[in-house]
Amino acid sequence: MNILILGSGGREHALAWAVKQNPKCDRLIVAPGNAGIAAIAECAALDILDSDAVTQFAAENAVDFIIVGPEAPLAAGVADACRAAGFSVFGPSKAAARLEASKSFTKAICDAAKAPTAAYARFTDASAAKTYVEQQGAPIVIKADGLAAGKGVIVAMTMAEALDGIETIFSDFGDAGAEVVIEEFMEGEEGSLFVLVDGETLLPIGTAQDHKRVGDGDTGPNTGGMGAYSPAPVLSDAVVAKAMDEIVGPTMREMVRQGMPYQGVLYVGLMIKDGQPRLVEYNVRFGDPECQVLMLRLGAQALDLMQAVAEGRLDQMQVNWADDHAITVVMAANGYPGSYAKGTEIKGLDTLTEDSMNIVFHAGTTEKDGAILATGGRVLNVTARGATLAEARARAYGMVEQIDWPQGFCRKDIGWRAL
Repeated sequence: MNILILGSGGREHALAWAVKQNPKCDRLIVAPGNAGIAAIAECAALDILDSDAVTQFAAENAVDFIIVGPEAPLAAGVADACRAAGFSVFGPSKAAARLEASKSFTKAICDAAKAPTAAYARFTDASAAKTYVEQQGAPIVIKADGLAAGKGVIVAMTMAEALDGIETIFSDFGDAGAEVVIEEFMEGEEGSLFVLVDGETLLPIGTAQDHKRVGDGDTGPNTGGMGAYSPAPVLSDAVVAKAMDEIVGPTMREMVRQGMPYQGVLYVGLMIKDGQPRLVEYNVRFGDPECQVLMLRLGAQALDLMQAVAEGRLDQMQVNWADDHAITVVMAANGYPGSYAKGTEIKGLDTLTEDSMNIVFHAGTTEKDGAILATGGRVLNVTARGATLAEARARAYGMVEQIDWPQGFCRKDIGWRAL
């Protein structure tokens, strides 16, 4: 099979790595890709938000299967266009992708499905939003309604942070911040559940927990994610069953009822307190960096599972989990999530052993004259597997120590909640 993956981050490198393990994969193209992906697949310069360009490229290259990695092309309707052109596609429709692209849409669906989530209000006007916050008090959560690359959420612990947050979202987030959703602050421990959906059948494929804040001990500003591990002990079998029965199942049935059945992977962000899960958010794609730990654990079967979703035969599938643990440590450019330098050189990657237990996924890199250069905020995802989380963690941090990149940093405590 010829397979095309859309995207350029660590998530897409992990997807490419897993797909490549499967003997069904003859030719693998990733667009636009990055320096790490280029080592295992062909990279193509392609505007992945341009549906016509994607369908034309897929036709010219006799592509059999398309996997859409990031949220932006899904929200732009690229999966719909590819399906309409006759391609087999993994990724939800533009209508169903609103579960991530619009917080207020998700809230309305959850209300209709009676899925437990945070109490909320929505505003298009900063002064009305501030008045509401002053009535509710802090802590409180301020969210940009639209897509903001994982950075449109402010967990305000004080009234001053909440009021500043409202100003920030209305002034700095463009279209994504034209509407603000304000939610109650939910207490508990967060975890991520990943569920494959083919429109009808739901198949949970794993759990993970990521680390959103930039600093050790969960301090500092929110980021797109500084590391993750799988499985997440907080998501016990009982909690997962409850989440499927009370949250995911009712939401997916409501989507069908409203004429937009969901097909793809659903990232279910949950807050768990006293064994009771409540929905924090849905994402309509694999999380980043959670995808990296899931793919290392799933391996080649990931392709078979994604194909089953695209072909509507998920009811015939099961997930075969090894009894193992995986962890990924994000190496980011100094200054992230604020301003950071681009173009700094990363050395030492070529000396690392890469196999099914240890791999460095590239999130924001390019190659120039044989050197690997950092091009983004989150740059590398140092990922390892082990019989225990402690073993996986020791492996990952062992690799971090061998990477020579003075302009980068990482958190030193990934996995601390489970150790």
